[in-house]
Amino acid sequence: MEHLGPEPPRAEKRCRILIRGCQLPIIRYELSIPDYRYSMLWGMSRWIIHVDMDEFFAAVERLDNPALRGKPLLVGGDPKARGVVSTASYEARAFGCHSAMPMATAVRRCPHAVVLQVRGQRYHQVSEQVLDILEQFSPMIEPLSIDEAFLDVSGCERLLGPAPEIGKQIKQRIRGRLGLTASVGVAPNKFLAKLASDLRKPDGLVVITKDHIRDVLDPLGIERLWGVGPAAAKGLRRLDIHTIGQLRLAPVELLRERFGQVGDHYHCLANGIDCRPVVPDSRTKSIGREQTFAADIEDMDELIRVLLNQTEQVARRLRRGGLKARSVTLKLRYVDFTTITRSATLTEPTNITEVLWRGVRRLLDKWAARHRRPLRLLGMTASQLTGREGLQETLFPDPQRTGQERIDEAMDRITERFGDRSICRGGTNGADRK
Repeated sequence: MEHLGPEPPRAEKRCRILIRGCQLPIIRYELSIPDYRYSMLWGMSRWIIHVDMDEFFAAVERLDNPALRGKPLLVGGDPKARGVVSTASYEARAFGCHSAMPMATAVRRCPHAVVLQVRGQRYHQVSEQVLDILEQFSPMIEPLSIDEAFLDVSGCERLLGPAPEIGKQIKQRIRGRLGLTASVGVAPNKFLAKLASDLRKPDGLVVITKDHIRDVLDPLGIERLWGVGPAAAKGLRRLDIHTIGQLRLAPVELLRERFGQVGDHYHCLANGIDCRPVVPDSRTKSIGREQTFAADIEDMDELIRVLLNQTEQVARRLRRGGLKARSVTLKLRYVDFTTITRSATLTEPTNITEVLWRGVRRLLDKWAARHRRPLRLLGMTASQLTGREGLQETLFPDPQRTGQERIDEAMDRITERFGDRSICRGGTNGADRK
């Protein structure tokens, strides 16, 4: 464990929270320190943990097939069909492979790598198991993606021990129950916790405390700051700012002049200040599917087939998550990489495949009537999601809708048992279905 500094001062205040249906006495700590920046930095003595699963997709593949251990793995799309790398194992990274790289490029760099297709359903299954473990440590969990999450453990020390010990327990439990490793960062806020988890990967545990924040941040490159991309980094270098320490010492007025309000954000992060709370039960904002074609497609029947298949997958994910969507979006990308989107609002939230399909199909037809030309990519997204608790049941159910729901239920049972390709609606074989 990398422990950077002592524990913060604290004053005790008793409260109770609900963990998995059982009330447990918890101690929550608060600071009363007059310095504004200090109180902002600690956010009322918060302890935030960031859990980042190591090479997640590749690790799950090794878990399911131990013969892959020690071999360079590339998980992603077909190298012959414009596929991209979703995860590169650490063995493959040694050859310069990384995520979001074209798979063909990665294979050239590491020709002896094992290339594996993405198994999204399996990865989501393991991700849910990881979240089940995290829920045993705090109810304040904010998933960031399929393989990382924040936890606020500020009030859990009396029950579970100091925050660094909680981080250690999380790592041990994930390894013991799932056979996977996680890198964990423990710090007073989300920015520092996420940064800490990345400092000693893989399988690291880094703790940052207030006395060592500048020691940790100052030598790091500006690219380490959350929200600083290539363009912003280039702009900062033009100001002769190359490290976080140099950014911290830069006049905030200069940063505002160059970057606007974002300049204040950069200045706060450079000082280790991040007041964003961990938001529990952070719902998925949208669910979508898209496909990049090996060869550009203009044939309408083929586009219909692809889009309907995507709609079926999205609708199935909505139903599996107990969600309904109020909006659908069509995404199209041309040969020159120009990307356009078209959206429509549905009359009511739904997860019925037929209703979602009618909405997105109308968008496709309108596009084809005016702007039809070969496509490099096609996708659809369902958004404005609502959970079961946000829905109002109708007094008199629509028989047609009830029938469509029963069709979806039957198809879901078949696909869950026999796989996604075991059954499809008419139209996914190329028929022009409206």
